[in-house]
Amino acid sequence: MVEKICKRYSLKKSEVVKLAFGYIDKAHINPSEAPESVKSELAKINKRQDDIIRFIRHYEEEQLNPMIRTANSIAVRFDTIGKSLETLILSQMESSREKQTAVLQKVSEQFGKHADVINQQGKQLTALFQIHQRDYKKLLNLIQLYSELSACGMMDSKRKENLKSEITNLINT
Repeated sequence: MVEKICKRYSLKKSEVVKLAFGYIDKAHINPSEAPESVKSELAKINKRQDDIIRFIRHYEEEQLNPMIRTANSIAVRFDTIGKSLETLILSQMESSREKQTAVLQKVSEQFGKHADVINQQGKQLTALFQIHQRDYKKLLNLIQLYSELSACGMMDSKRKENLKSEITNLINT
């Protein structure tokens, strides 16, 4: 029998013996006790399997199912809270958007009013600038006429009269 195993697994006799004793030790088999029938060994294995299955079912009922129900309950509550927070955030955003729109409209209206005032003042400034330009030209003409008048000698009375009438016309216009 040892030789068959040696041939089948390509092992030496000493290796087979060593491995067999290691197996007996690990499996906790007492070689002094006679082995029972295969049927009784299978019954023990089946009983052990049934014990393990009963333990798993008991653990599932006592531990896993309550944990699953708790996790599901937490998930449902989390989902409910998430949806209510989403609704709240969306309503807050809509309210904020409406307020921002109202503020922007008021700011736009105020800017429009300010722009109108600035445009009106710009027109007034342009008109004043034109008036001042005209008045400065008039003043320069008056200064020129007065300087010519002062430069005229005693003999140029006709020229003086013409300059005086030009000055008078310039002042009256």
